[in-house]
Amino acid sequence: MTTIRKHTAAVPLPDGAQLHATVEGHDDAPVTLALAHGWTLSQAAWDDVALLLRPHVAAGELRLVRYDQRGHGRSTWGRYADDVAELSIDQLGADLGELLDHVAPTGPVVLGGHSMGGMTIMCLAAARPELFGDRVRGTALVATSAGDLAPRGETLLERLQLRLAPGTVTAAIGAARVLEGIRQALPPSSRRHQKIVRDLLYGADATDEMVLTGAEIMHATTVRAFAAFYPALGEHDKREELSALREVPVEILVGDSDKLTPERHSRQLAEQLPGARLAVVERTGHMLPQERAELAVAALTRLVGEAAADRAAA
Repeated sequence: MTTIRKHTAAVPLPDGAQLHATVEGHDDAPVTLALAHGWTLSQAAWDDVALLLRPHVAAGELRLVRYDQRGHGRSTWGRYADDVAELSIDQLGADLGELLDHVAPTGPVVLGGHSMGGMTIMCLAAARPELFGDRVRGTALVATSAGDLAPRGETLLERLQLRLAPGTVTAAIGAARVLEGIRQALPPSSRRHQKIVRDLLYGADATDEMVLTGAEIMHATTVRAFAAFYPALGEHDKREELSALREVPVEILVGDSDKLTPERHSRQLAEQLPGARLAVVERTGHMLPQERAELAVAALTRLVGEAAADRAAA
C-alpha cells in the first residue's frame, strides 16, 4: 500500500484569523487541487470525494488541499470575533487567496467549491482575476450560485424572511447558548433531525448513512456561524463579475432536487460561462459531493488532467 504524505497547516490571515487546512500529497505534484466547503459545513463535507481521489494523490498526479472556511470547523473568526456586521463572501474569497499564497505559492491550481465554497471562488475571481488562466487552471462549481439568493418577497413566507432576517441574526448570535441547548435536545441521531436534513438537503437516492454524516457535520457548526453568514449569502452577487472564470475550464454540477441553490442558478452560471460543462444530476439534492461523489471526482480529475497537460505543454 502506498503511503500518502499528509499534514495539517494553520494558515495565518492578515487580520489574525487562522484557516485549518489538510494537505495530502507531495509538494512536487504537477497540480494542486483545493476544495472549499459550503455554509455550516467543514472540510469533512469533501471526505467522500477525498477518499476517491486517494489513488490519484498516491500516484503523484495531484496534491489535495481541503480547509475549513473562516468561522467553520477549526478555523477562527479573526476580526469578526466580536462583530460580524461586515462579514461577506468577499472576505472568504480573500481568505482563499491567502490560502493559495501560503500552501500553493507556485504551480498550477484547480479549485473546487460546493455551495458557499463556489461563491468563495467567484469572489476570488472578481478580486484577483490575474490568478485565473495563470495560476488557477480550472474550476468546479458544485451546487452553487452567482447571486439572487435573497428571498424575493413574492410569498408570505419570503416577505416574513425579509422582515425578520436581520433581527433573527442578531438574536441567534446573542442567544447562542440557549439555541445550542435546544440543538442538543434534538441530536443528529434522532429520526426527526435526520428527516429535516433529508427533506431539505438530499435527493431521493441518498442513503441513511449519508444523511447522518451530513447532519453530524452541520451539527458540529456553531449557531454563530449559521447566523453570521446568512445575510452574507443573501448579499452575494457576482453575476456581472465572472469574466475571469472564462479564462479557464469550468465544470458546473447541480442536483435536479437541489432546494437551496436550485438548477436555475447553475443554468444562469452556464449562460455567463458559455465554455463551461454543465451537468444536471437526477435524483440528487444540495449535498452532491456526498450523494454523487464519483461524479464530482470525474469532473475534478478532468480539470486536473487538463491543467497538467497545459503545464507539460508549456
